Amino acid sequence: MDERDAGGYSVAYKRSDIAFPVVAAAIMTVGFCAAALGTGYAFWLLFAVGSAAATYHNYPLLETGRPTIGANQYGMFVQGLGLIGWRSIKRIDLVPVANRSMTVNQLQIALAVPLASALVADWRKRPWHREMMRLPWTSPSPGVIEVSLDPLEQLPGEVHETLLRMWRYYRS
Repeated sequence: MDERDAGGYSVAYKRSDIAFPVVAAAIMTVGFCAAALGTGYAFWLLFAVGSAAATYHNYPLLETGRPTIGANQYGMFVQGLGLIGWRSIKRIDLVPVANRSMTVNQLQIALAVPLASALVADWRKRPWHREMMRLPWTSPSPGVIEVSLDPLEQLPGEVHETLLRMWRYYRS
């Protein structure tokens, strides 16, 4: 079972200006390869490799139909992490984080037990071709998982309220 089979409530990446840098990096890769072929200078390939790496790393932002975060009766799931049981979650907070000239919204999930014990289904093992791709979550400290909500198709407040409501309902 993976995030596609989880059922219930789910939110995916939205198709908007977040995809522009990924597409621009792909176009730059093609341009640098063409420059290398056209001029015969191999140093253009260094730029092509760099922009291709950026495209590859950020490719999941283009996968708008694939659930990124969601929940069902068994718990909350996060793409590339797994299904976290409802009783393992201590707190779900929406935290605005100031980042240079803008504010980003993060969902912080505090766990009551270690992550290995909290996961009902563990999806951290990924296929080799997706190993270096972007994950929607980070774990800045043990027992805390952060998910950026801004690139998702629903407003951060709506996602937080829905997950909070489901958490309260299913853990009781």
